[in-house]
Amino acid sequence: MLDWSGGNDTGPTPCRDAIWLGITRDGSDEAPRYLRNRAEAEAALARLIEEEGAAGRRLLIGVDFPFGFPAGFAQELTGADTPFAVWDWLETVIEDAPDGNNRFDVAGEINGRFPGVGPFWFNGLRREIADLPRKDTRARHGMPERRVADAQAPGSFTCWQMGGAGAVGGQVLTGLPVLNRLRRMFYGQVAVWPFEVLDKPVAVVEIWPGLINAAVKRAEAEGGIRDAHQVRLLARALARIPHNRLAEMLAVDAPEEGWILGLGHEEELMAACEERLTPPPLRDDCFALPAGVDWTPVEDALDLLRERMRAVVGQEVSLLGDAAGRVLAAPVTARRANPPQANTAVDGYGFAHASLTEGDQVLSLIEGRAAAGVPYPGAVPPGHAVRVLTGSALPDGVDTVILQEDVTLGEGRIAFRAGVRPGANTRRAGEDVEAGATVLEAGRVLTPADLALCAAVGLDDLPVFARLRVAVISTGDELVEPGEAARAGQIYDANRPMLSALVQQMGYDLVDLGRVADDRAALRDALDRGAKEADVILTSGGASSGDEDHVSALLNEAGMMAEWRIALKPGRPLALGMWGGAPVFGLPGNPVAALVCTLIFARPAMAVLSGAGWHVPQGFDVPAGFEKHKKPGRREYLRARIRDGRAEVFKSEGSGRISGLSWAEGLVELQDGPAEIRPGDAVRYIPFGSFLGG
Repeated sequence: MLDWSGGNDTGPTPCRDAIWLGITRDGSDEAPRYLRNRAEAEAALARLIEEEGAAGRRLLIGVDFPFGFPAGFAQELTGADTPFAVWDWLETVIEDAPDGNNRFDVAGEINGRFPGVGPFWFNGLRREIADLPRKDTRARHGMPERRVADAQAPGSFTCWQMGGAGAVGGQVLTGLPVLNRLRRMFYGQVAVWPFEVLDKPVAVVEIWPGLINAAVKRAEAEGGIRDAHQVRLLARALARIPHNRLAEMLAVDAPEEGWILGLGHEEELMAACEERLTPPPLRDDCFALPAGVDWTPVEDALDLLRERMRAVVGQEVSLLGDAAGRVLAAPVTARRANPPQANTAVDGYGFAHASLTEGDQVLSLIEGRAAAGVPYPGAVPPGHAVRVLTGSALPDGVDTVILQEDVTLGEGRIAFRAGVRPGANTRRAGEDVEAGATVLEAGRVLTPADLALCAAVGLDDLPVFARLRVAVISTGDELVEPGEAARAGQIYDANRPMLSALVQQMGYDLVDLGRVADDRAALRDALDRGAKEADVILTSGGASSGDEDHVSALLNEAGMMAEWRIALKPGRPLALGMWGGAPVFGLPGNPVAALVCTLIFARPAMAVLSGAGWHVPQGFDVPAGFEKHKKPGRREYLRARIRDGRAEVFKSEGSGRISGLSWAEGLVELQDGPAEIRPGDAVRYIPFGSFLGG
């Protein structure tokens, strides 16, 4: 069983979102194999086919991306209604290397062959691609949204999505050329289901790990990498299915679109891959880490976000006066130099240095002067000086200026001591910025100082990204609006005002979707609205695994959940997922945890989504003004502020102590390992402003 990836080489260390190969042979599971890129995966499959053939064994290869597109696509693209025509065509146009491929460009090329806005969407690159929209703005392309099999598999992804979580389109475009080459390499030995009769030694079938998602999540809770569990459990399940039952699963008629092996037989597959049921050890500590690596370390979750996030906003032009806080969409160059002409840096007298003689100097003073905006109209003869004021253009014949304080002024003459150096007290043209030089790079959040620079070099408008739209939702039956009458058991919604203010402070447009009760249908409607009206969604509450934790439940049902147990205090239950093409950050319900998770995870991700790039907050090592015993295994953030040069922390670490947020001016970050901190020890302090800048 093969778990595919359309991304770049993932390096030598096994990681998420790579390619994994699971093998069960003679009833025994092998340890899943990590394959860092598609070239390595193709070579591994070729070796496997050769080895199993030499041993006289038949081989079933399952691959987790669609083998066909919705009905009509093959005919429209190639003129033939066979899926293999698409396979052949893709092999001729896909350019693939470990460090990158052209899948997004090919998707745009395909879109250009269709009417309206073509079927593929989600440009995952920083550059624009013709005919490939960043968001789902498709219309009138004429293709069904899903295959028949996909429509019957809850939580499966459309083959038209090229980027983000569930980027099946990118997997198809990079995977089918590999399978096509293997068909030709082992001609006569390979049959592809359900397009061909399985009468060859090797059967290649389409699978989908979502069919055994519950079993995978149980295995994942014990530690390890999700994709590795998926291939191991799927290989085990299909190896255990009796031959007659496997034959029934394979009895499918889908000659153009293909089918998912095991669809409709999910319970049977999960039963076949289950281990013996045993209860977990009793811990009675919501932050205690179990044996092994159970929770996701903070750095791993951040790496996941950094890898998956791409700019999702369009581009526009902003007048200079309206551009503060906007994200620059392209590099900008100076239309003119700064300063545009050589000028004087002081009030004084200008002359040609070459006309000076030995010793003290006496120069004739000509009539007139040069002032800022009012240049001297003529040339200054050698041996003469002219009155110049700060910022004035140097007249012809002047290359040096002496301070007026260093001059004795007489009738029509000036006198000064020897020792004035050539070019003194002048600024050369372009010494700050040359004409045509790049003054600001793309991705910069424009500051007032940036606007001054742009104005100085002649720019009156700037290319910027559209403002990121952020939807904010609070969840929970217990919440009431501030100012309303609160019944017993109810609390005021503190998270939404806090998160809304943070969103606006970061420079994004707020989409306030209000409060949603603990009702799954109502939350689904709110998420649907958020995906339509915003680019990213922040929810608070419902992100854990309890009965009323509907955010994580909905993301799991849709197959869009990425992570939820982060080794972090405060903020352990954090849902990271996708809904309708929009990233969702399911924040904890406690305000302290909600703020910390927003700053640590949502803030840098939203910076990338806005076009600004990944932002790492600037921290400072300062002496501790407190004592702390820290257990290993999780990262901790303490509410803190600086007083008398030391970091002092809030008296309580409880996530519900909102007063500590108002008290604090930043966070002390304690790394994942154990620590014994005493007053005077160096600790890492990050001001709130460091999180919000950039």
